[in-house]
Formats: sequence, C-alpha cells, structure tokens
Amino acid sequence: MPDAIVVGAGVTGCSVAYHLALRGLRDIRVLDRGAEPGNGSTRRATGGFRAQFGSAINVRLSLLSREKLLRFEDETGVDPGFAQHGYLFLARSRSALRELEAAQQIQRANGCHDGRMIDAAEAREINPAIEDDALVGGAYCAADGFLRPLQITRGYYEAAQRLGVRFEFGVDCEPNALDAGVVVDARGAWCGAPIEPVRRCVAPTVPTTALPADMPMTIWCDDGYHLRMRDGRALLLLPDDDCLENGWLARVEQLTRERVPPLRDVPIDRNACWSGLYEMSPDKHAILGHLRDNVYICSGSSGHGVMHAPALGQLLAEIIVDGNATTIDTHALRPSRFAENEPIAGSALL
Repeated sequence: MPDAIVVGAGVTGCSVAYHLALRGLRDIRVLDRGAEPGNGSTRRATGGFRAQFGSAINVRLSLLSREKLLRFEDETGVDPGFAQHGYLFLARSRSALRELEAAQQIQRANGCHDGRMIDAAEAREINPAIEDDALVGGAYCAADGFLRPLQITRGYYEAAQRLGVRFEFGVDCEPNALDAGVVVDARGAWCGAPIEPVRRCVAPTVPTTALPADMPMTIWCDDGYHLRMRDGRALLLLPDDDCLENGWLARVEQLTRERVPPLRDVPIDRNACWSGLYEMSPDKHAILGHLRDNVYICSGSSGHGVMHAPALGQLLAEIIVDGNATTIDTHALRPSRFAENEPIAGSALL
C-alpha cells in the first residue's frame, strides 16, 4: 500500500507530492485523468501573483509563496518566470477606495508592507496607458507581479520524480476508493461540493507592442475589468459566469476602448480566446487539511491556486507529517469551517 496517493497533477497536486516526498514519504503516487501535468485549470491560468488581499490568511499564503518562488529555481532547477512588475488596483468609487484601504491595513498587520495607497494622478504615472476620468485613487504593490503556471508545475513535477514520486496519467478515480496511508484530493474544480466550478474567460489581443511588456497587472475594482501583457499580447478579462456569451466580448471591447487608449485600434484575436475553471469554495478561500478518514484536501483556492500552490503544498505536507505544527497557522482553512458556520471573511474586491 502506498504511503500517499495524490489525485490531481495540476500545479497544486504536483506541489503536494513534491513536499510530501521532501518530508520523507517514500512511496507516493500521483494519479490524473489527463495526459500530462497541468492539463486542467493550471494550463488556462493567466499567471498573476499578488500579496494584496483582504484576508489575513491569503496575505500570509502569498508571503510564504513569494519566499518560495524567489528560491524556486535553486530548489527545483526550473525558472518559475516570477517577474515582479506590480499589481495596480484602481477605484472609481469612494466605497471601493475604502475597501482597498481596509485591505491594506490587513496586509500590513500580516507582514506585507510593500503596498501603498495612491491617488488618481499617481495611478496614471504608474500605468500611463490608462484613461478614466472617474478614478478616485487606488492601491499599488511593486512586489506583486506574474509567474508561469506550467513552469511551476514542471518544476515540482520533475523535482518530485527525482525524489521517487510516480505519476500515472489517464487514470480517472475517486479519492474515497483508493487504498493508501494518506489520500489527497487535489482535483481543483472537479472536487465536488462544496467546491463549485466557475468559468472565467480571457480575450487576448492580436500580437502588439502598444503596451510595454513590464506593465503591471491593472484592475478596476468596481467591475473587475483587468488586463496584463503576456507573450506579446494584451490579455483582457472581465469576470462573468456567462463569458463568451451574451455580449461578454462586446463589453470587454467597449471597456478596453474607453479605458486603455493604446489598444483602441488593436483587435481581439477571437480565435485565441480561451476559458478555464475556477475552483470556488463558499468563502472564496482554499480548503486545506483533513477531510475524513485518511483523506485530505488541498483545493478551492478560488482563482488563486497557482500563486498559492507553493505555500499550500508545503503546508499540507506539514499537516500530514507533523499535525498542526505548520509554518503558518492554517486553522482558518480547515475543511470543517463551513459546517461550523465559521467561513473566512474578506474583501469582496480582493
């Protein structure tokens, strides 16, 4: 009987497997229904990274992940593509600005002192491409930025294999049916209740030099419209469960024309648009820890799975091997919190 079976070979599952092997487990198998690592939601992620969150636990997860990303290549031999080009949050209303201010207080209280509040003029200095007379200010953190989801997956996948972890692909299974010392459910959007799959879409422009490659992720808090540059294209996003339907693309085009003048004459490449699934938990935070019997879960990151995968993999390995002696307190993420009516509270904007 294996010491551990991890179900799911996305970035989270690969991280869990690697960290379990690093902690001394020697007979570890990873099962995935896909054909290769990261073939589900990981492949479709846009690759943002930020510590600007509105809940203490997410700030702490980001800080731990950031530490690990900065030494990732030394540890795994793979460049994670971590580029600290910044995150720029923009507010068009006083209520959104107050929420950003409250979130920044939480960030500072939990060890993140990199962000700062800015006025509308400074926002335009940080990103000269934006044009919006309704802006009242925002928040900016230069230490945030971008990463390469498949590079991180490959790093953990290859490092885990060097430690003896065995990967099997084309295997569709239920964690409850597996016989192992420990079973980890890392299937993401396919875990089932209470996690819900929620579709999000990305509209890339045609290749363009209209915006600089090192432009910060730029997000309008009031409606969620945001954009970044990646591989010579602007990636345009607007949260909507019916994306690519009901006029979603037209709304994206309109907001882009109104708010990002350099892209007014740069068309969206409709054939390159894609969608992926967020693994949404009821409180939009990860679910981490003992689930039942010998089954553990590491899922439900609600759109933050790639950026938090380094931290979550390490923390779950610590929970399994050491109990509650974890690098950061993970009590808030426990699976039982919903039955106990203790969901995590956090900013709706962040």
